[in-house]
Amino acid sequence: MGSSSDQKLSRFALTAMVVGSMVGAGIFSLPATFGRATGPFGAIVAWIIAGTGMLMLAFVFQSLAMRKPGLDAGIFAYARAGFGDYLGFAAAFGFWAGTCLGNTTYFVLIKSTLGAVIPMFGDGNTPSAVFVSSIILWAVHFMILRGIKEAAFINQVVTVAKIVPIFLFIAIVGFAFKYDLFASNFWGGGDYDNADLFNQVRSTMMVTVFVFIGIEGASVYSRFAKKREDVGWATVMGFIGVLCLLVMVTLLPFGVLLRPELEALRQPSMGGVLHAVVGPWGGWFVGIGLIVSVLGAYLAWSLLAAEVLYTASKNDLVPKWLGRENANRVPVTALWLTNSLVQIFLISTLFAQEAFDLALEMTSAMTLIPYVLVAGYALKLVLTRETYETDTRDLSKDMVWAGIATIYTVFMLWAGGMTNILLSCILFAPGSILFIVARREQGKKVFTAAEVGLFVLILAGAVAGVVSLATGRMTI
Repeated sequence: MGSSSDQKLSRFALTAMVVGSMVGAGIFSLPATFGRATGPFGAIVAWIIAGTGMLMLAFVFQSLAMRKPGLDAGIFAYARAGFGDYLGFAAAFGFWAGTCLGNTTYFVLIKSTLGAVIPMFGDGNTPSAVFVSSIILWAVHFMILRGIKEAAFINQVVTVAKIVPIFLFIAIVGFAFKYDLFASNFWGGGDYDNADLFNQVRSTMMVTVFVFIGIEGASVYSRFAKKREDVGWATVMGFIGVLCLLVMVTLLPFGVLLRPELEALRQPSMGGVLHAVVGPWGGWFVGIGLIVSVLGAYLAWSLLAAEVLYTASKNDLVPKWLGRENANRVPVTALWLTNSLVQIFLISTLFAQEAFDLALEMTSAMTLIPYVLVAGYALKLVLTRETYETDTRDLSKDMVWAGIATIYTVFMLWAGGMTNILLSCILFAPGSILFIVARREQGKKVFTAAEVGLFVLILAGAVAGVVSLATGRMTI
């Protein structure tokens, strides 16, 4: 059993948590995803919007890590401090449920990639695919039970291993890049009036959210940081590094293939681009990189999900039994619940492809809710001058960061559409039982007057969502 000091994570380890959380499956699908939606000009506009918004959110996490050092597991602790217990629970539950759904898509994507050469895996939702995925799921589960430090070390190794293929892809495609081909693709074949440009950019927005999810990795693990200031540094530097990779992987393919050719590529489309440049081995190379990347991202997300549920229990937002640790300081009950839910989602993919589609839709939507609350809390601090009483030097700067981050995250929720909001309510309504049980466990009043109103809205949204799905008025 390691000591407390042995469990502390270095600046590099925290940065690896951010990079490992953000670089998953999404980056390998960007060429075709953007090719279907827009040309290089629209892609540049989309990344400027997404990059600016998410950079402001990264700065918000950095600022809050220093101004509120007592708030660990920041993804929900900030929401609770700013807006009360129930919204704090909503942030924790939203992050946790979105993570479980996202982990399910990772397994399906691995098996669908292998399905191209191993027919029994099909599209990733065959009995064989679910069986092998389940073996991987529980193998990783028992590895994590050996200790957070050990699993975090493996995550560092995997992070390096999966970044290497992406760097090689960028180098090879960059070498084959043709400026005239890029120029012919630049306007995407459209007239680019304001409405058309807005629609093209909007169609890429949820994709950019999906690939940025994980930016809070270091903040969630702040209680394991050797130095508090490392949390903010790891968040910002990890974000900037990943953003550079995402932009290059998106734009460089427009210099080697025409937009209709990019649009026609099957996923993972990065493999199709490399295949066009160097031949068949390129597709294999990217496929292997995808599998390593997704397994690494799954490990990081399993750690994050269990940590949030565990810390929420320690802060009385979910029942106490979710706060139990084993001898290695691993949140054992939270980890069991997390992976049991992933197992249920995996089994559900046998019966309906919609379960997989739902997981894809909901991962971004559920995680955006905590992001809105974190940005809103930072904005509340600057408006009320809390923590700025004796030193106002950073006030204006922090106000700009928090304001832009809040506007961006709210805009992203709106851009995702009413369907995602209603689907979120369907998960939040039964999930709120955990909060109700925790409050009664402590002998406290369950809801304040304002929280009652919010809970009623969530119930109404859940009912509307279920009815819309049942009648076919809403599809996933």
